[in-house]
Amino acid sequence: MQPRRRARGLALQALYEIDCVGHPADRVLAERLEETPLPAAVSEFASELVHQVLAHRAGMDRLIAEYAPEWPVDQLAIVDRNVLRIAIYELAMDSSTPVKVAINEAVELAKSYGSDNSARFVNGVLGSLVERLDTLRAAVLRTADS
Repeated sequence: MQPRRRARGLALQALYEIDCVGHPADRVLAERLEETPLPAAVSEFASELVHQVLAHRAGMDRLIAEYAPEWPVDQLAIVDRNVLRIAIYELAMDSSTPVKVAINEAVELAKSYGSDNSARFVNGVLGSLVERLDTLRAAVLRTADS
């Protein structure tokens, strides 16, 4: 498995636990990295994903709500919600990930960790978001958690 894909999977697992039971992010990350050791650069990427998603979660959730209005964010499956958050971070704020790669990786995460419908749902939401990519970053940053 590709290193950055492994980092995304680890970040998703950490975000799932944080979202589900509210454990402290640094503790969850340390435990996940202990269970699944990754090279330094890859573990830094996983940590960056987790911390940036948490820092900008409110803005990301507003975007998800806008592009998936029939699904209230708090009622989305935890996996789907966090796959979308990771992808939005990569699309809006991480210029090192090409758009097509960010979407493909999100769909693959949804296939691996989500339900039978997760990949289609994630792809649909991200496809709509990409049409507004130029304003996406500003929207996430403007509504970041304080």
